Amino acid sequence: MIKLENYLPRPLPGKASLQGKLVRLEPIDWNKHGEQLAKCITGEHNADLWTYMPIGPFDNLDGLKALMQYVGEQLKWETMAITRLADDQVVGMVSFMRIRPEHGSAEIGCVVYSETLKKSIEATETMFLLATHLFDDLNYRRYEWKCDNNNTASKRAALRLGFKYEGMFRNDMVMKQRNRDTAWFAITDGDWPSIKAGFKTWLAIDNFTPDGTQYKALTDCREP
Repeated sequence: MIKLENYLPRPLPGKASLQGKLVRLEPIDWNKHGEQLAKCITGEHNADLWTYMPIGPFDNLDGLKALMQYVGEQLKWETMAITRLADDQVVGMVSFMRIRPEHGSAEIGCVVYSETLKKSIEATETMFLLATHLFDDLNYRRYEWKCDNNNTASKRAALRLGFKYEGMFRNDMVMKQRNRDTAWFAITDGDWPSIKAGFKTWLAIDNFTPDGTQYKALTDCREP
């Protein structure tokens, strides 16, 4: 049995800016980030980004801002804007959810990447920065990822990033007039050192060709 007599409630994640080599994550400021964010994740042409989300899609900035402010106030989500450093463009957002500081546990969710951010090195660095913030900066014990069990891409992404599958909650939600079974994944503080080392190896400049093609996959950079 792991004893935690001296473990105290942790600070809330998502309150500080996180700087990487390729992206910067900041607590969302609608005056600063809103217009660019809305251009890349709202509107009819971006509706597919929200297929498996319990919220959205949104027609414009007003709808997105209103809903995200609501979940921030009512559900205590901590939402961060993702800025690509190469062109200083906001290219997506992520939210810390189900934050339980007394247990050292938080979920990453509402991950909305613009089409230009999807499957990019910047997208992976974003996830590395978030996990590093949670485990190394704030000393959390558990990092969760949940998704619609029908969302094959999200489940594949979770495993690629080092999250371990923990099971499925059947009939978990009624979402957009259909049933949602929810797949659960997590990284613990015990898992993190190996996963962190893998991220660092994968993100190293010598893992990529000049055109950005990887030599080694992220899953091959981690110790078994």
